[in-house]
Order: sequence, then structure tokens, then C-alpha cells
Amino acid sequence: MDLSLSDEQVMLRDTLTRYLAQSFAFDPHKSRDADALWRVLGRDLGVLGATLPAEAGGLGGGAVETMVVADALGEALAPIPYIETAVIAAGLLKRTGGERAAALLPQLADGSVRAVLAAGEADSRQALEAVKTSARRSGNGWTLDGEKVVVAGAPGADWLLVTARTSGDTRDVRGISLFLVPADAAGLSRHDYALIDGLPASDLTLAGVTLPADALLGDEGGALPLLEQARDEGIAALCAEAAGLTRKLLGDTVAYTKERKQFGQPLASFQALQHRMVDMYIAVEQATSAAYLAALHVEGPAEQRTRAVAAAKATVADAVRFVGQNAVQLHGGMGMTDELAVGHYFRRATAIEQQFGATDHHAKRYAALMREDLGI
Repeated sequence: MDLSLSDEQVMLRDTLTRYLAQSFAFDPHKSRDADALWRVLGRDLGVLGATLPAEAGGLGGGAVETMVVADALGEALAPIPYIETAVIAAGLLKRTGGERAAALLPQLADGSVRAVLAAGEADSRQALEAVKTSARRSGNGWTLDGEKVVVAGAPGADWLLVTARTSGDTRDVRGISLFLVPADAAGLSRHDYALIDGLPASDLTLAGVTLPADALLGDEGGALPLLEQARDEGIAALCAEAAGLTRKLLGDTVAYTKERKQFGQPLASFQALQHRMVDMYIAVEQATSAAYLAALHVEGPAEQRTRAVAAAKATVADAVRFVGQNAVQLHGGMGMTDELAVGHYFRRATAIEQQFGATDHHAKRYAALMREDLGI
């Protein structure tokens, strides 16, 4: 299997990495303009449209391009909803088609607007089919009622891709539809807050939100397969972000232990700590390999995609927890303060561990597929 990047992918990686290092490097003592970064990534660098077709203003790339971008953003701890908007929402709009989606994609590519998926509900956990939000026909359009929780990126979004049930019971796999809802729609209220990693999210309430007929994206009642694919693409990108983030945590830890002295000797000279950093290095390599595994299979058949993504996320969840905890411990008390970057990276690592499901959830996903294959 050829794991080398093409010349174009190398150029994308180097351009983005260089820009982030020169103009957007993380500094715990300085604030960063996330909106300005978003505009540069869209308008100037074309990163937000890397996986969109040329007719939508994109570069026509795929999962490997997403991996390259997410890895660089993870290493820079970029506080932007790249996965939520450029991967998940853009992927859904690209596949559902229609005039509304076609008009919105170029705006997502150049960064002038943002869209995020609002799918999670209070009792749904990781089950995309658990949808209580309802959509009923009303005149020539639709009326939506329900609630969505922990919608990452919603505070800065212009559009929401809302899942709603048009038929069936709460957990039926059929009957789930996807609607394009303006963020300022009448009847839509939002409670904003910051997650543990500082990134913005919202709980949404839809009370009689009326939409035109063309707000329905794709086929009525048939959104679940598209949602599952978009989720797996988001997980693959998250694995790549984790690879970049853990690499940064390891690098900062090694540098700190070379400078910090104990008993007149650098911490890095103690064999026990060297062993721990070697274990961290192994975990970083495992996370990187998991990111490649997910990227290389996420565009394949559904069962193959799900198996690879589940294995990758289970591996990454363990890796970010191990690397993050050891980075904090090797920095001592300073590791949990805001004075050093490691504390900020650790909070993001903790969020990544749980996002889209932790190790146990994906281990069960993988085991269920294996049982199906074996007929047991």
C-alpha cells in the first residue's frame, strides 16, 4: 500500500503548516482571531474547499486532503469548526444535491458562510437514528418542532442542517430527513456555551419553524445512510487532528524535559522518564497510523468504511488520553495551568477522546461488524 503523498498534497500540507506557524501559532498569552483564520483558509488558501468539486469552487480532493488539513490544524490547535463545516456539512450538501445545496457550496468553500449539522438529541447519544424532532408538511412547505443538543460550531453558523423525523417511530432507521434551516429562522432559539476545550456549541429549540419545500435536502425519509457516511468522514478527520495534536504534545514535552532540571540534571536524563516519552512516541505513531487507516477506507464500501473508522477512533481515543495525561504529568504542576500550551492541548485531547464516541463505543461497533462477518 502506497502511503506517500502526491506533490499536490505535499504542497497543501507545507503551505498550510507554514502559514499556521508564521501567522497563527498558538501562544497561551495572546488571543487569536479565529474569524480571520477562517477567511484566510477559505478565500486565500482554498483549504475549506479542498474536498469540494471544482464547479463548487473547490480543489477536487478527497479524504487524504482532509487528513492533511486536519492534521495541521490539530498541531496548531486552531479554534475553528473545520470538521463540522468543511467536512460534515459540506459532505452532506455535496451528496444531497439540489439547487439550494449547489448555491451554498461555493460559499462554504470561500469561507463566506458556515453550516453545521444539528443531529444530536438528549437521549440519542451516538445513535443517529434516535430522532424525536418532527417535520410535518405545512401548506407548500414544512414545519419543524423539537430540540437538538451540543451542536458544535452553531454559535457562528449561518445555516443549520437539521435532522427531523417525517415518518416512523423514534428509533426507526427509515423516516429521517435532513433540512436546511437558516440560523436566524423564526421559532429557532439557541443557548450558547463553551465546551471543555473552549470551542463554542449550542442547544437548539425549534418551535414551529416553518421552511419552504426546497429546504428538504435529498430524499424524504432517506437521510440516515448519508448521515452515517458524514459522521464517519468527520471521525476520520478527527483522527487526523488527534495525530497532529499528540505530535505537538510529545514535542513540547521532550523540549520541556530537556530544559527543566531536577537534582542538577535535566529531567530528560532520567531513564524512567525516557521510557515514558518512548511510550508517548509509540502512542503518537499509533494515532498517526489510525488516521491513515481511516482516510484510506472512509471513501470505500459502507461496511469497510465503518470497520476502519471504528478501529481508528478506538485507537485514537486511547492514544490522546495516554499522551495528554503523560504530557501534563511530565510538566508537573505547570501542566494544568494556562501558562503553558500543554494544558490547552490537553483539554482539546480530552474532548477528542469523547467526540463521536469513546473507545468502548467504537470497540462495540467494530465487534458487531466482525460478528456479522462470522455469522455469530
